Amino acid sequence: MTTIDTNPGQISKGWTIGLWVAQALLAAMFLMAGATKLMSGSAELVAMGMGWAENAPFLLIKFIGLAEVAGALGLILPAATRIMPHLTKLAAAGLAVIMVLAAGLHITRGEFEVVPVNVILFALAAFVIWGRTNKAPIAPRA
Repeated sequence: MTTIDTNPGQISKGWTIGLWVAQALLAAMFLMAGATKLMSGSAELVAMGMGWAENAPFLLIKFIGLAEVAGALGLILPAATRIMPHLTKLAAAGLAVIMVLAAGLHITRGEFEVVPVNVILFALAAFVIWGRTNKAPIAPRA
């Protein structure tokens, strides 16, 4: 059954809720992952199953962690405060790039079992970008 949108200027509550759920899930995942990278050393990360950290430079690991935490905050804070809400889409785009690079790294290392997680997180980030652009954009505070 199809429905006709009788008020095309109004944002659907379902899209708004779905996008907030996606943003919250992404933010939680990247906040945890980023904080882990920021607070742990290479040996601890390897012990947690992040084998790539064994040969990665210390500062690269910390940079990735910082980028993930910044992206997580960027998914929530600009949208919630309506201060520069377009930054939410940029944060999602940055996290999507991180997932493409992570998938590439895992593929080159033969860690194919991890790639579906990268794909799912990439898809959620792409959904946020698309949704906040087309279906439920957030207007800046007046």
